[in-house]
Amino acid sequence: MSELELTLTEAGAGQPVLVLHGGAGPGSVANLVEHFAADSHVLAPTHPGWEDTPRPEWFTGVDSLAVTYLDLLEDRDLSEVLVIGSSFGGWVAAEMAVRDRGQRIGRLVLMGAIGPEIPGHTVRVPGGGGGGGAPQGRGPSPAALATMRAYAGSSMNDPKLLRRLARVRTPALLVWGEQDQVVSPEFGRAYAAALPNSRFEVIAGAGHIPTREAPEAALAVIDGFLGR
Repeated sequence: MSELELTLTEAGAGQPVLVLHGGAGPGSVANLVEHFAADSHVLAPTHPGWEDTPRPEWFTGVDSLAVTYLDLLEDRDLSEVLVIGSSFGGWVAAEMAVRDRGQRIGRLVLMGAIGPEIPGHTVRVPGGGGGGGAPQGRGPSPAALATMRAYAGSSMNDPKLLRRLARVRTPALLVWGEQDQVVSPEFGRAYAAALPNSRFEVIAGAGHIPTREAPEAALAVIDGFLGR
């Protein structure tokens, strides 16, 4: 793996699952880790820069995270990995799928994911000056927002990603909250349409992180996709 030291939570045993958090940090996906640890081997990294973890100045760009996590899967010799990414973590997961030459990823779940530039849609980051967002206290901290911009840039998208997704054959599920104020369900539908082997599901009454806001419904949809 790279010389970067990762902060990594591991739990459970069985089929490997990689859980990638969004701007709100590792706590926002804690119930996902707990859910899958019952019968799977879950790896949940803290992206460098979140929770006071070190992020070297040279470590920027979503591609840096994607390559680092693909290296992690290769170094562990893991295959048929389920990769779940929430919000910003969904962008990292999508970039991993585009770059997965070793075919380490078996399934992909993107939840309220950002990443591609989709005409007519903007990412409204909570506390980021774009309006909308998560309830008070549930979005990214100012420090997390600064770190996220070091990876994602000020535009919070990659104009090349949507076209590159056409090469991804990995079965994918895109899960969106009906009331997502960060990236709308219409954004999610366009995202899903770019992936050749995808399903799109809307969770009624949920916002940007459906597994936190409507956990039973969201986890049931994910489990159904996986045949659990």
